[in-house]
Amino acid sequence: MIIRFRLNKNSFGLGPKATTTVTSFCSVLTYFHSIVPAYLSMGQMKAKLETISSDEDSSFRILLTPNLNDIFYWHFHPEYEIVYVEAPTGFRHIGDHISKYNDSDLALIGPNIPHLNFDYGAKTTVDTVVVQMKEDFLGKDFFSLPEMSAVNELFERARNGLAFYGDTKKLVGEKLKRLSSSSHFDQLITLLQVFQLLAESEEIECLKATPITSASVLKEQQRIHKVYHFIETNYQTQIDVKEVASFCQLTTAAFCRYFKKSTHYTFTDFLNQFRINQSKKILMQNKTVTEACFESGFENISYFTKTFKRFTGENPSAFRKKHFIR
Repeated sequence: MIIRFRLNKNSFGLGPKATTTVTSFCSVLTYFHSIVPAYLSMGQMKAKLETISSDEDSSFRILLTPNLNDIFYWHFHPEYEIVYVEAPTGFRHIGDHISKYNDSDLALIGPNIPHLNFDYGAKTTVDTVVVQMKEDFLGKDFFSLPEMSAVNELFERARNGLAFYGDTKKLVGEKLKRLSSSSHFDQLITLLQVFQLLAESEEIECLKATPITSASVLKEQQRIHKVYHFIETNYQTQIDVKEVASFCQLTTAAFCRYFKKSTHYTFTDFLNQFRINQSKKILMQNKTVTEACFESGFENISYFTKTFKRFTGENPSAFRKKHFIR
């Protein structure tokens, strides 16, 4: 087997004007050495489709410091993604682009561009803010408004991946770090401000990453999103795997094989994980464990408590006490 990595003149530095040095070259070689075993084990680095759902009462999703240092998560999704990270050092691996960052990094990744989690292989915690949003998350015509022309152009350029440096990275990073503590309305306003700052910035680098365009891959993507939407719409009611299989025009056995291959979860585990995530949001609203159980689609308190502990490592009461926001 021959493994090929395409590097450009910017692959060894921190920005488009950075100088290639022996130190940075050796750092990239070290990175190659760390990813080759994962590359081989994943069948020539086949990207995994990530299924994304917006936060409750929001049109986008915010993720904070996922702590995936030991997980080689080479993945893609149809949503746009803004990533801001802070760490002593790390690697940005987006499509064919690989480069090293120091202290922090900021990138805007377009739809279906495969990329690696920014904290992979890191020896320390990588403080991370990720914002994921659909292309039309504010409506089909919003970005066609004349006031949004610069942002619309930014999103078009982001289809091949963009990175930002200098004052832009610092200013946008500070705004993104405050997102999670803001109201949903303020989060949206801040996000629009971030888009405008990025659109007007000259401290920008095009990563020239190539999105996945395979018809078969995109067809599978549409199918799994169809399943996810079904779960998102019906999770509070009883869901039978036979019903979902029929919805996908597959036999139950074929659907179960397909779903496990696509998501690495059994359908039951995936559904339970989704319901547990919903129950956590309910518990953080100071609702009771019983309310969280039934409002998230579980039908039995005992099973809910057992499942909650399996996925989170603690029982619902302890989670509620720890995370309730007054």
